[in-house]
Amino acid sequence: MNIKKIPYASIIAPLIGFSVCILIIVFCGRNPRSALLSLFTGTFTSSWYFGTMLNNATFLMLAGAGACIALKSGNMNLGGEGQIYLGGLVSALVLSSGFIAPLPKALALSLAFILSAFAGSAMACLSALLYEAKGATILLTTFLVSAASLPLIDGIITSKGGSSGQNLLALPYIAPKFRLAQLLPPSPFGTSFFVAIIICLSLYFVMTKTKYGKTITIWGKAPLFARFCGYSSYKNTFTTLAISGALHALAGMVSICGTYYTCHKGFYSGMGWNALSASLIVSSNPLALIPASVVLAWLYTSAARVGLTQGFGFDISGIVQGCILFAIAIPFSIEKISQTITDKKIINEHPEREV
Repeated sequence: MNIKKIPYASIIAPLIGFSVCILIIVFCGRNPRSALLSLFTGTFTSSWYFGTMLNNATFLMLAGAGACIALKSGNMNLGGEGQIYLGGLVSALVLSSGFIAPLPKALALSLAFILSAFAGSAMACLSALLYEAKGATILLTTFLVSAASLPLIDGIITSKGGSSGQNLLALPYIAPKFRLAQLLPPSPFGTSFFVAIIICLSLYFVMTKTKYGKTITIWGKAPLFARFCGYSSYKNTFTTLAISGALHALAGMVSICGTYYTCHKGFYSGMGWNALSASLIVSSNPLALIPASVVLAWLYTSAARVGLTQGFGFDISGIVQGCILFAIAIPFSIEKISQTITDKKIINEHPEREV
């Protein structure tokens, strides 16, 4: 991890989002003083909002961990939202089917997780296949595959919802016995929060203490050097994107089993981009992702709460999210362009080394 980037990514970018939130409240709020007080303290005065904040942090940690491993290996996965949506769809279809109904909760959830993770991995690996076979840019293909999948999943939800005689915008609800227990009712906060922490800790160990983790780090920092060392590009691309897709899909499954209890249109909205923001803020460090997710979840939840109580006619939380992502993207894009130029210079100076 580049130490020089920590102050900007970890402090300045969230601070920009927070400042934008304050400016919006001051100039657009009906009662700015009350709104600012609510922004800082309101989330902690209600079990609903506090639990919702921790629940949102769960999604950021799970999907953010998927973004971290992809970024660490030099592959930016922009298809997080499609993978989250697909994971939610598969888990909802599995857990609402008649075949699963008689099974014990642990077995049913395990089966739903396996199928959801496989679906998310398959979507991400499609971009890996296009990269290794045709040289297509992963950043572009992950986004395009995700964007193409969203209306298809919408269509599946509409067709299934209509055939079930229920809401056309959602699948049938999963059985109560398959729902994750709430630890802070009436909020959706549950045990998945601690599972997300364990996943982040495990991923941090793999990235920093294993040979595989060090190999993908080399691919992310110096891809030409990794090729010269004989490290497999196929292994790096397929394994990291498969894990990334599976973790995004897990976030979708947790959303269904612990929050919504059904797969409805658009539940994924913002999850993938927010998780990407969190992973960029911590420079792909899964350990630092834990506190960063909580802080960002607090900011997003507080902004949404203030927007609701102050009667804003627009989504203040979405504006804050966009400002944070934009603030992070500028230096990251500059770094990628600089790295590409450097790599081309090396190849031009030593054409015999091009792999």
